[in-house]
Order: sequence, then structure tokens, then C-alpha cells
Amino acid sequence: MKNRRIKLAVIGATGSVGSAVLDVCRAFPDSFEVVFLAAHSAVNKMINIAQDFHPEAVVLTNPHAASLFKGKGCSIPVFSGDEALYTMATHPHVDHVVFASSGTAAIKALQGALKEGKEVSLANKESIVVGGPWVMPLVKRDSQLRPLDSEHNAIWQCLRGEMEREVSKIYLTASGGPFRTFTHKELESVTPSMAIAHPVWSMGHKLSIDSATLMNKGIELIEAMFLFRLQSKQVDAVISPGSVVHGVVQFIDGSMKMLASTPDMRLSAASALGYPERLRAMSFVPELSLKELAINFYPPNEKLFPCLALAKEAARRLGPYPALLIGADEGAIEAFVKNKITFTQIPLVIEKAMALYNGGTPTSLDECIEISQWAQHSVQEITGGK
Repeated sequence: MKNRRIKLAVIGATGSVGSAVLDVCRAFPDSFEVVFLAAHSAVNKMINIAQDFHPEAVVLTNPHAASLFKGKGCSIPVFSGDEALYTMATHPHVDHVVFASSGTAAIKALQGALKEGKEVSLANKESIVVGGPWVMPLVKRDSQLRPLDSEHNAIWQCLRGEMEREVSKIYLTASGGPFRTFTHKELESVTPSMAIAHPVWSMGHKLSIDSATLMNKGIELIEAMFLFRLQSKQVDAVISPGSVVHGVVQFIDGSMKMLASTPDMRLSAASALGYPERLRAMSFVPELSLKELAINFYPPNEKLFPCLALAKEAARRLGPYPALLIGADEGAIEAFVKNKITFTQIPLVIEKAMALYNGGTPTSLDECIEISQWAQHSVQEITGGK
């Protein structure tokens, strides 16, 4: 590794991806120093993490959570609000910023970090799907922006040393979720608790439900278009139930490269944080045995899981449609969790909300965020309010 410790700011430190990043920092204390931590409102988790890493300061974007943090007697300074995220991400003490939170609140902090030339590891789909046209032009050098999500990280690793013009197509893999073998009638009976139980990854309820509907994979296809400068016809999804292969790149000569590993976010985090070097294997991540490796690929069933088809259409049309998709999906998941709609109604209300939009193409990031929020509110109205 490099001669000095890399100074990190971790946004979304209390979530599953943030936890994976921090595990890598614990495993390589001579390589990484955590100087700032941020989350939304998980006070107790943040106190535990802060006592472990002793950062210069903590950000809890929820003001009430920040007040509770102060009241717990922790001596580490705490700040609140999205502006504090921006200050943290652009701070001169920071070399590398990890964006592991969800939602659009951190987009401006992401922009600021890129403008300041910080290295960035990203696991925030909304930042790219909604803000891609205003984020990607700020990337100043190759691999300044490093994908953290396992699928995009796999594509990024496969593309190392390759020429962009020689890429024919990429495939992002999906486990298929817990309902891959269900019939339409069985899907009608799916409950929120069933959808949250992902068979491979440990995630929050939003990501788990999106994985169950395959919307997560559709959103990832749009993200991949921006990250790797590809057209919609160059990105696709395949089902690989074991989640051992995370991404495949097909080149213009017909050859393919794929990345396989134990499904563990700490491996993706290690590759992004350690770049351009590879960190030594971590003892707490099981090695993948070639003898036991069995790989199968299947096409996703877009009739049973129409969220994927909706996302592909948004990818094809671009303009306001990725932002509409993100907002409508947020609203639909919220309605499903509150038992206002069934599992099979999720794509129906998303499609209806997107069809209601009669505005133009956004010309700024703020307009794009407003469009996404409009779509979320439209779904709330369609499903009977908040």
C-alpha cells in the first residue's frame, strides 16, 4: 500500500455498505484513517462507530438525531444537515470520500468532492441515475470515481486496462430475489416481510424490495450507462442465483471477462479503497473455491417482473425518465410497506405515475430532483396519500 494512511470520510457509515467499508479500515489500520463519519439518524450505531475510530467529527443529517448524539455525552463534535455533508466531503483533511448512503441528499456533496479532486467510492445509485448528467462531467481523471456496488465494481475491475471503444456489452448479474421461481398468482400474495428477506445480501428494506421486484437491477443498468459511458443497448441483466459472478463484459471480438468472488461487500470495498493496488485477502471473508464453483445464467422474466422492463424503457428514453423512475419507485415501495398496494401493483403504480408526467427534459440538477420528488408525490396520491 501507499506510504501514508489514506484519510477517509464515510457517508452512510451505519448502513450495510458503510459497515463493509469500515471493516476494511479495521483490517488495514496502517493504510486507512477514518477522519469523518456521517449517517442520517442512527444515533447509537454512530456512537459505537465513533468510539471505535475516533474521527475528527460526525455528521447526522437529521437535526434531532444530532441533538440526541450530543446528549449521550460523546465528546466527538457532531453537525447536522446536508450542508454539513458538503463541508465534510470537501474538507482539506480528506483524501477519499465514500458515498454509501441512499437517496439524493448527498448529490451536492458528491459534486463538491469531485470538484475538489477527492477520490470517491460510490454506492449511491440515486446520485448517478438522477444526477448523472451533472455529476459525471466533474470526474477529472480515470478511476477518481470508483463503484462500490458489487455489480458495478465487477465491471469496473473487468475494464481495467481495456479500451472503452472495444466494449460491446456488459451484463449485470442478479440473484433473482426470493421470488425467482414464483408464479404470478404466488406473487400476488407476497407480503412486505417476505420481500425484505433477501436470499443472499443483507440490506435495508428499500434495497431488498427493489431486488425482489428486479427494479434494483433496472436502476443499476441506468447507473452503468452513466458510469461507463454506454448506450442502453449495451447494458443488460442476467439471473445468476448463486451471486458468485457479479458482472460480465463482452468485447467486440466476442470474448468475455467476468469477475467472480464470494458475495461479500467487503471485497468490493477493498478493491475501491486500495486501488490501484489489491489488498491482501481478509481472513474474515471466505475464499471462493474453484472446485465448488458452479455458475448458471438465466434471462430475467420481465413479464413476471415488469419493473425491470420499466427501468429499461427509462434507460432508452433518458431525459426526465430516470428521475421519474427513482421517485415513483420510492413512493411505490413506501405504499407497499404500508400495505396500501400489493406486491404486483408496485410496477403498475410506477408506470401510472410516470405516464402522468407532461413536463420537459430537466436542464439542471435541481430540476431533476424536483421531477423525482414530483413522481414520488404522484404515487402517494395514486395510492391514497401518505
